Amino acid sequence: MSGKQRRIRALIEAIHRFMEPRRDTPPGVDLLLRRLAETDMHEGGFLDMPPQGSRHDAILTDAIAQIEASDLRDIADCLAAAKEDLIWCEDDNRYYPPGADLGEGYRRCNLHSLLIGPDACGWHHPDFRLGVFMLGPHTLYRDHNHDAPELYLNLSRTSGWRLGSGGWRDYPAGSLIWNAAGEAHATRVHDHPFLSIFAWLENVNAPCAVIPRDDWDGIERDLSERHHGGFQNAID
Repeated sequence: MSGKQRRIRALIEAIHRFMEPRRDTPPGVDLLLRRLAETDMHEGGFLDMPPQGSRHDAILTDAIAQIEASDLRDIADCLAAAKEDLIWCEDDNRYYPPGADLGEGYRRCNLHSLLIGPDACGWHHPDFRLGVFMLGPHTLYRDHNHDAPELYLNLSRTSGWRLGSGGWRDYPAGSLIWNAAGEAHATRVHDHPFLSIFAWLENVNAPCAVIPRDDWDGIERDLSERHHGGFQNAID
């Protein structure tokens, strides 16, 4: 087994160790553990793809370094070790219909890498995606939905979420966010990058849809002012 394969597998195993004692809450954890159990991670099935870095490498490195919760230390260490082995991609709207607009902040800084999935850099699975997802500071990931039920593990210190028709709520590091199939959800990132483990648990090739909300302009204006204010403070 190559060093790269060991490091990527170690990251997947660290995610499994975190999830195992939490299998009853929320509902997606048990399905995630079943998907992991059925994924064939033998040595010959490893997709040995050339690694690919990103223009957001400095933000990603900072986001990993900011993982502070003690129960996330195992994942943080394994992610730091495997970071240079992974294929890091920006969303090019491949999962959305033409013309879908996720917002300027999202376009400015988003990043993901798949550890397991149809097009992963680790192991193949036809109907399961497990990976790492990042958004830059001061970003609104606009309301959207998809037929794939989704589970997030928040690695960063805090992030804002709007689930369904509910209001905004901040969630701390180590929290699990469950998005049932078809449920609208949005993410609001504050002053630090949002870093997470995510899983699409089935229907992974179904398209996504943006769900318009009338408060986007105000949220994005506030986030943009915070973004530019932080940049100006850095200059001063």
